[in-house]
Amino acid sequence: MTEEARPFEVRIAAGDAQLDGEVWLPAGAPGIVLFAHGSGSSRFSKRNRYVAGELVRAGLGTLLFDLLTAAEERIDQVDARLRFDISLLTRRLAGATHWLETQGWAQALTRGYFGASTGAASALAASTECEVQAIVSRGGRPDLAGAALARVTAPTLLIVGSRDPVVIDLNEQALAQLRCEARLEIVPGATHLFEEPGTLEQVAVLAGGWFRRWLTP
Repeated sequence: MTEEARPFEVRIAAGDAQLDGEVWLPAGAPGIVLFAHGSGSSRFSKRNRYVAGELVRAGLGTLLFDLLTAAEERIDQVDARLRFDISLLTRRLAGATHWLETQGWAQALTRGYFGASTGAASALAASTECEVQAIVSRGGRPDLAGAALARVTAPTLLIVGSRDPVVIDLNEQALAQLRCEARLEIVPGATHLFEEPGTLEQVAVLAGGWFRRWLTP
């Protein structure tokens, strides 16, 4: 993290839930990226925290938060149902975005979404309800956003590993439905979780470039 950035914890009022989060905000940051995790992950996801750290080093703010309450996470660990409830995840992300709009320290910040796995679908869907300047999806399921895809206006970058053929196909189908500025980047040698050496670093570089382009006024 940059020397100027210090984390602070937040409690987000997102509609029917109180969600725990963590903000990193470098001095002079033009925008902030909200992370929408998926597939049983949380704000403690090592992959998302790595990408968030690189964005902070690039001068952007980040908000990592849990889309599910502690009780909901316990339920999801049993039946894995809530992680695929795109409607619920979308409401929570939109709620967190509206909460952010009420915070004095965030008034001047542009906003972006970084969605992973099923969180990518919620990011795309929530962007049709909120003012968002850019979206990045990592190994995402944008197809699960359904009819919302055609209504997305925020410039969108889809990142998929070359060794994740099913998800590549799903992202190509989603790309064809997007009417906004959009691009698909395939990271060579990467599987779905980008666990191969150097692959997550490539995700961070691609995401950082996209967000700096669109979140800087």
